[in-house]
Amino acid sequence: MYDIIVIGAGAAGMTAALYAVRAGMKTIVLEKMGIGGQITLTEAVENYPGFSFISGPDLMDKFEQHIKKFGVEVAYEEVHEVKLGDGSHVVVTDDNEYTTHAVIVATGSNPRKLGVQGEEKFIGRGVSYCAVCDGPFFKNKDVAVIGGGDAAIKESIYLTQIVKKATIIHRRDKLRAEKILQNQAFANPKIEFVWDHVVDRVVGNETFEGITIKNVHTDEIREMKFDGVFVYIGHIPNTKFIDVNKTSNGLIITDDCVKTSQAGIYAAGDCRDTCLRQIATCVGDGALAAYNAGEYVERVKSGYV
Repeated sequence: MYDIIVIGAGAAGMTAALYAVRAGMKTIVLEKMGIGGQITLTEAVENYPGFSFISGPDLMDKFEQHIKKFGVEVAYEEVHEVKLGDGSHVVVTDDNEYTTHAVIVATGSNPRKLGVQGEEKFIGRGVSYCAVCDGPFFKNKDVAVIGGGDAAIKESIYLTQIVKKATIIHRRDKLRAEKILQNQAFANPKIEFVWDHVVDRVVGNETFEGITIKNVHTDEIREMKFDGVFVYIGHIPNTKFIDVNKTSNGLIITDDCVKTSQAGIYAAGDCRDTCLRQIATCVGDGALAAYNAGEYVERVKSGYV
């Protein structure tokens, strides 16, 4: 029997585990892939306090070293179901079932796909969702970046260190990214913009050739030649395995203390319905989740729940 099980080992999950262990809670982190989460795909982090610049992988390495210092237990298993109970829950993975008083869901999200013809065919062969992973394959080539938020603009700026030109294609006539990133992008001579367009399909027979784009106002379609396309149009939360109240998009609904609709179940980070998704907010969520989960566990053990 565990006091707290943390599902996910990104910034939110590692913070939650650290706070839980330091509070004396018997804790395990279940992670299906590797420590760090989506942040490990980010080349540059410039808005996390204490670091004017650090790569995503390096920052997550520091998080990992910190939790290891306090002996946080980590098991690499994918969670398929959480069986809800009264005062205790059962977390089901590929190989095991873990019983716990409280669960902190910190599973993050996966990149949202375009959902257009040709996309699946060319994933890894021209279509990418990670500039840090695949950018080097496009050295001195022309690429498109789809999106207008922080991720799209940040990764476009990163790509200009590698590619010949990055063309940002956005469905609106202005960006959603934070102002400092917008200013950097507008000032970068290797970045161009195509406004008010969406991707219609990915073009190519045996090899990737480019994309067709559609004007959102006139429905006019035109083809653009690129060597690759990087997609940053949001993420889909990894929450299917847990039965709690969610938004229509699958984000877990919580109160201000990150409690879900089920007693003993908490959510932290990008899988939660919140107005801002940043490393700093993930860390805050993780701390809140561990604190409140710990309080809940103490009440269960004392017979008050």
